Amino acid sequence: MTKPVLIALSLAALFGAAPHGQAPPPKNPYQKLAQPWPEPHEMRQRKAEAEALELFSAEEPLAFTLAADFRTVNKDRNPNSRKQYPAQLTIAGDGSRTFSVQLNARGHVRRMARTCDYVPLKIAFQDDQVAGTIFDNQDALKLVVQCRGAGNFEDYVLREYLAYRVLNTLTPHSFRARLAKVTYTDAAARPLGSRYGILLEDDSDVAKRMEGRTIEIPRVLFKDVDAATLDAMMLFEYMIGSTDFSIYAVHNVVLVQKPDRSVYPVPYDFDMAGLVSPPYAIPAPRLGIATVKERLYRGPCRTMDEWEAAVTHFRAQKDKILALPDTIPDLKKDSRVDARNYLSDFYDSIKDQKDVKRVLVEACQKAPTM
Repeated sequence: MTKPVLIALSLAALFGAAPHGQAPPPKNPYQKLAQPWPEPHEMRQRKAEAEALELFSAEEPLAFTLAADFRTVNKDRNPNSRKQYPAQLTIAGDGSRTFSVQLNARGHVRRMARTCDYVPLKIAFQDDQVAGTIFDNQDALKLVVQCRGAGNFEDYVLREYLAYRVLNTLTPHSFRARLAKVTYTDAAARPLGSRYGILLEDDSDVAKRMEGRTIEIPRVLFKDVDAATLDAMMLFEYMIGSTDFSIYAVHNVVLVQKPDRSVYPVPYDFDMAGLVSPPYAIPAPRLGIATVKERLYRGPCRTMDEWEAAVTHFRAQKDKILALPDTIPDLKKDSRVDARNYLSDFYDSIKDQKDVKRVLVEACQKAPTM
């Protein structure tokens, strides 16, 4: 049975205002726990509306143009900066529309100049401008951008998108993603290039689809979250060779709480995974693995019986998952084959009880969290 997170609420949390363009002071993470819940029918209505969002109802790449002073935007490398930059977004195709948006740089590793030439972005919309468009009912969206323009960097974006598709196949408790073909221009409409990107579903919409709400509680332990969802997440992270996440530090994981106080982890940001394996992806030295291609299980210790449900479900999805690389547009043939082989190797590692015991049960590191 899932054990709810029990937190003593702080009654005093006074923060000063942040300087313009800087990250605001941290909010008290426990205040949200005291907020009343909507009525059940309201929760169901919010779920239906989130599931029906047009942006994530199709799989073909969405083409649009972003016009901004990208020379300035791409100099914003301070992880504490939340400075916004005016931009124009134009939807391509028959229903072409142009409207004003605000951009801000985001992220950490990919925001560093030594890692990427282009900063990851967040696009903030204005309700009155996007009404009736494919961005209707979107407040702000993360845009995963191509890190650099040369080499295999387009493939790294496409392979990260593949990771989201794999997780969507395994569980609805996952971020939906929409592949985008973005044409960038400067403020004077001079072309800067056309590159793939990934639009990620907003955290709040993920929570609405799960009939819950996001929370940002630090120091969460394995015992505090829904066991079945945690097992599926950890097995997926092992599948794609991902170690760059933490429920304890709330790093690359969103926590969704339901009205019964149960908590569900939902992972995102998979560029450091072995399935993607860009040149800047280096595992933390303390993990004891040489490359991100080397899988390492980082979840809770479970018995063979406790693993049965999750492993059986993953095996049942094998054919669908191994077919996914062929559905990713413009993924190079050798990259497609490599991604399929990497996923196939995972299935070889859990093909029978002996293998499951070796890689998940016996290799487990006893720890209360990670």
